[in-house]
Parts: sequence; structure tokens; C-alpha cells
Amino acid sequence: MRIPIPTISGVIRRRILVNFRIDPAVMRRILPEPFEPKLCDGAAIAGICLIRLEAIRPRLIPASLGVSSENAAHRIAVSWTDEGGRACEGVYIPRRDSSSLLNHLAGGRLFPGEHHLAKFEVIDEPEHISLSMRSSDGKVAVDVRGRPARALPEGSRFGSLEEASAFFQAGSLGYSETSGGRYLDGISLVTKQWDVAPLDVEHVFSSYFSDPALFPGGSVELDCALLMRNIEHEWQSAPNLLVRARRRAPDPAHGPPVTLTPR
Repeated sequence: MRIPIPTISGVIRRRILVNFRIDPAVMRRILPEPFEPKLCDGAAIAGICLIRLEAIRPRLIPASLGVSSENAAHRIAVSWTDEGGRACEGVYIPRRDSSSLLNHLAGGRLFPGEHHLAKFEVIDEPEHISLSMRSSDGKVAVDVRGRPARALPEGSRFGSLEEASAFFQAGSLGYSETSGGRYLDGISLVTKQWDVAPLDVEHVFSSYFSDPALFPGGSVELDCALLMRNIEHEWQSAPNLLVRARRRAPDPAHGPPVTLTPR
């Protein structure tokens, strides 16, 4: 098991949350116990967190000595009951990818979350964002293009931007898959402020959510996307979580590409 890490400080320079609504029965088959899908208006919610981190360093180290990286996490909103009978919520993360060799080498060892090395290509302009990620192991690909918007898209399961913001802010506790498979690495995101804006998605592709072996046709629909910028934050260690059982064996491979587009 991992040794508790020091608190890590930094700045979220840019964070994109691309969110899909998913058939809860399909989602439940993927989740390890004790997790259950956290629902919004009857749908499970999962997605991709695409995040640029800057000035990342232990809390007492000057920001000028921090490191920067582009990162991607496939994540699923979950709820569960802990061993003390308390109701909990957060996110389950089956896969993390990073542009940082340090994250790749130290993730799961010196800090939570095993990170796969990946190449990112990003165009970040005030009125347009384009991001492409390809993992070095060839198993994961993500493409997103979008523009700032004034409101969530019609058909979103969230009734308002405020409702969507609260839903994702509550998912600050994350548990990531590990190569051993018995435990999940825990980490908690603490932000000094929380501010989200809608992002109009022009195109999105995820090899994970397009894998028909995991998500049969018709079980996944794009719901909405959110954008965050310039958020001071800390990553705090959380206890590892024992996997009680697997409803299905974890499969890191992904199926043939399928492009998901807004309706």
C-alpha cells in the first residue's frame, strides 16, 4: 500500500469536464464494488477530465519550482457506503494519462494514481479549444473541440449550470485503478474557489466510451461540457479503498473508434 503523501499545491490553469449520460445498468456492470452509479435525472454520469496543471509542488515549496503537465482522466460519478455505514460520493477513475514523465514514473508510488504516458496537442484560445490525446501504449485516444457557451445544451439532464456545478463539486474525492487491482488509490481535490462555465462541444471522441464491449450501442449520449480556469487548489491524500468484488474483469483495451457527436 502507498505511503501517505504530502499535500500538493498548484494551479488548475484549464480544466474541461466532458460529460456523458449513460444507462445505469450498463454503468453498474463496469464499476467495482462497493461503488454504485451516482444518478442525475435517472442517468449515470461519466466523462473525461482534461486538465492542465501548473506550479505543482509540495505545499511548502515555492511555486517557481513547481512542474506543469497536461492530463486526462476517464471518470465515473459514484456513491457508496463505507465500512462505518456512512454514505459517500466521489468519482471512480479507471484510467489516467499524463504528458509528464514524472507523473508516469511516480504515480501510484510517491502519489496516488497510476498515470500512463501520453502525447497531448492543445490549442487553447479565448474563443476556441482543441485538444487531442494519444496514449503511448496505443490503448486510449481522446479528441475534443469546443467553444465557450452561455448555457448548457438543450436535453442536458442538469436543470441548470448551478445544478451541474454542484454535482461535480461534490465529486472531489477520487479513487483510481491500480495495476494490482485489489486497492484503489485515493486522492481529494480541495479548491480555493470553484467557478465553472458551459462549453459548447463541436466534436468529441473517446476510445473508452466508444468501446462497444463496455458500452453497447445507444447506452452513451453526450450530455454537456464544463470549463474551469485559473483555480488554485491542493491535492490531499485519502486512504486507499479495498475493492470488495469485481462485477466484471477490468479490461484496459479499447474497441474500434466511434465518434460521438452532439445531437
